[in-house]
Amino acid sequence: MKGITQLAVGEAVDHFLLIKQSTKAFTTTGNKFMTLILQDKSGDIEAKLWDTTEEHETLYHSEAIVRVGGEIQHYRGKNQLRIKSIRAAKDDEGVSLTDLVPSAEKAKEVLFEELMQFFFEMKNPHIQRITRHLLKKHQAAIMTFPAATRNHHDYVSGLIDHVVSMLKLGKSLCDLYPSLNKDLLYAGIILHDVGKVTELSGPIATSYTIEGNLIGHITIMVNEISKAAEELQINGEEVMLLQHMVLSHHGKEEWGSPKKPMLREAEMLHYIDNIDAKMNMLDRALNKTNPGEFSERLFPLDNRSFYKPTFE
Repeated sequence: MKGITQLAVGEAVDHFLLIKQSTKAFTTTGNKFMTLILQDKSGDIEAKLWDTTEEHETLYHSEAIVRVGGEIQHYRGKNQLRIKSIRAAKDDEGVSLTDLVPSAEKAKEVLFEELMQFFFEMKNPHIQRITRHLLKKHQAAIMTFPAATRNHHDYVSGLIDHVVSMLKLGKSLCDLYPSLNKDLLYAGIILHDVGKVTELSGPIATSYTIEGNLIGHITIMVNEISKAAEELQINGEEVMLLQHMVLSHHGKEEWGSPKKPMLREAEMLHYIDNIDAKMNMLDRALNKTNPGEFSERLFPLDNRSFYKPTFE
């Protein structure tokens, strides 16, 4: 059976799906409706449930498994699921969360081993000790958490998948530009999003925690670096520079960075992060696109559609 994101416009849907996100709202005429983000291993799709009641809100919450009937339609440049029938999955139907949750292609243990290899190239003992300390502290979560709630690497083990991919990009840049400090760049890559294990709720039906909403992953991680340095009794410029790497990795204040990059390595970290996130979005969109056609519109990429060539 095709996954929910692999169906073409007009194709019928009769699938078990996981509710990744459920939000309620009102139409202009005051009627209640719900927006559901539904997913299986192929990815997720948006659907509207109209004229909802309190019973619907109780039944169709995030992390609930449902059986949905309907069809795929095209709306504002994206595929959407038009719901004709929906019900909660029954216990005896044998559908579990793991059947419906997308995950990284490589096993999390393989990804973690790949990550650890980069420590052999690091020379600065202060940077290495702080990075290892924080990696060990959050190892279990780093291996399973997504990198985001939507758009890029938003699947089980997405965070470590993102980090390993970025480290490989960083290594290529260091080979091309030997003036880059590997210790700073690799540590910045490893630590830049670790605050997300506190900012986000977990790998299933991911949402923002209270701390995530009120403080955010950047500030969380800057505080963690300071605390780690204190526990390890490390003083020196390295602590401040690691904090700057995390503080500036979004690149601009309007994109969520408290500071713009002011280190060569911080500037590169921002680009590497951006490249890997955008490539992940593009690959996933184009994997769902037939050759000779355009992808769905990608909101983080200026709402553009991308063409998939007919040749390889």
